[in-house]
Amino acid sequence: MTTTDKGPEGYRPNVGLVVFNAEGKVWIGHRFGVSGDYAWQFPQGGVDEGEELEAASLRELYEETGIRSVTPLGRTKDWIVYDFPPEVLANKRIGKNFKGQKQIWFAYRFTGQDSEVNLTTHGEQEFSRWEWCDLDSVIDRVVHFKRDSYRKVIAELRTLV
Repeated sequence: MTTTDKGPEGYRPNVGLVVFNAEGKVWIGHRFGVSGDYAWQFPQGGVDEGEELEAASLRELYEETGIRSVTPLGRTKDWIVYDFPPEVLANKRIGKNFKGQKQIWFAYRFTGQDSEVNLTTHGEQEFSRWEWCDLDSVIDRVVHFKRDSYRKVIAELRTLV
């Protein structure tokens, strides 16, 4: 599947990643440069034109976390969509030309050591810190406008572990 596959128009194609450790906890990161308790999220990122979605997911995972040691568990069946709130739409870097994001989510099992995580692997740092979190605690730590999409992702991917 590539970015040319069907999905709602007007939304930025994106991939999201849920990385489970051996204990069934998930990797979450606190957004770099963002303060507050609701700045945690799973890794995610844009898809380059013509890029295969799974390739984009592995690229984004490495760029944002330094993680390469994963085995695939599965993915969401369809695009999961969320709209940007007005404050994000006003940010020309993030909200430019899109009303939100459409995401295919991939689940992976982390098979490496925690020392593999390197938040400065790629030029633009996405996260300031990270931790392994209980899946049921994630929603309460995510920014409000992503919560419904995270509920859908969690409901669909939790069965893979």
